[in-house]
Amino acid sequence: MKAIGFYKPLPIDDSSSLQDIELPAPAPGPRDLLVRVKAISINPVDTKIRKSAVPEAGQARVLGWDAVGTVEALGSEAKMFKVGDRVYYAGSITRPGANSELHAVDERIVAIAPTSLNDAETAALPLTTITAYELLFDRMGIVKGSGQGQTLLVVGGAGGVGSILIQIARQLTKLTVVATASREETRRWCLELGAHMVIDHSKPLFGELKAAGIGEVDYVASLTETPRHYKQLVESLKPQGRLGLIDDLTGCDVNMMKSKSLSLHQELMFTRSMYQTPDMGEQGKLLAEVAHLVDSGRIKTTLNANFGAINAANLRKVHALIESGKAQGKVVLASF
Repeated sequence: MKAIGFYKPLPIDDSSSLQDIELPAPAPGPRDLLVRVKAISINPVDTKIRKSAVPEAGQARVLGWDAVGTVEALGSEAKMFKVGDRVYYAGSITRPGANSELHAVDERIVAIAPTSLNDAETAALPLTTITAYELLFDRMGIVKGSGQGQTLLVVGGAGGVGSILIQIARQLTKLTVVATASREETRRWCLELGAHMVIDHSKPLFGELKAAGIGEVDYVASLTETPRHYKQLVESLKPQGRLGLIDDLTGCDVNMMKSKSLSLHQELMFTRSMYQTPDMGEQGKLLAEVAHLVDSGRIKTTLNANFGAINAANLRKVHALIESGKAQGKVVLASF
């Protein structure tokens, strides 16, 4: 089968950083689905692993943790789907990725794809949807339908996770959602997705919140450059507020949170599949819930650009865009 992989970490402007390769088709495990991949999306995790991971000698590493496709075969114990089903999912970081014609994935982290979206529009959603949903409800403990009179600050609202998190927060809670963006096009994007207000994260955040008449907030979803904003985030949170993040706190003093009794909540959407947790199937359930929200017109795709066919040349272009820090929404490739 066709696939895209790399043999050693290289800069993205090197033509060998991602290569078109041929691999044997994967054999599905007992709980697996074998999916024929129709479209993929690219996330920052892809670029981070490509730049740092060293594959086993002579072996190619295949990336890709966003896919939509059609079920071609079932593992011996798989019973949640049938051949021909159109599905979407984010996969597991401990297994080969979905940048390949055929991909094996555990059925528990899969859902039927939204029927109202095409393959490219659907591929934009899984990883960021899981990340945003888990951060809000599983990590920070926000209760669905709650939040009246409370405020959520979303740092990096125009990115992949921010673009879906804004929508989920608006549709499933009563929180006032304040997003951050630094360019006019990203500010408009956040407002179109449902943010009540947008402030500029190139300026001190607490000052921006005060100038907007908001002041301290109850929750922060910090989705990018947390160390850069950390002191401002601590200052911006109300006593007993909650700070959720998806990046690292490198160089940050967590003791700064103590006087306000702030709580820290970290999210990695691969945790459930990586550790085979008893509640691993919650990811399939939440994807099914969001598919329903999409098909009922309450949530829209976060697709912002389609770079064409799934091949190494196009994939290198997307990696370069993500590494530039200027990506807005999600970028996909569709069809081999």
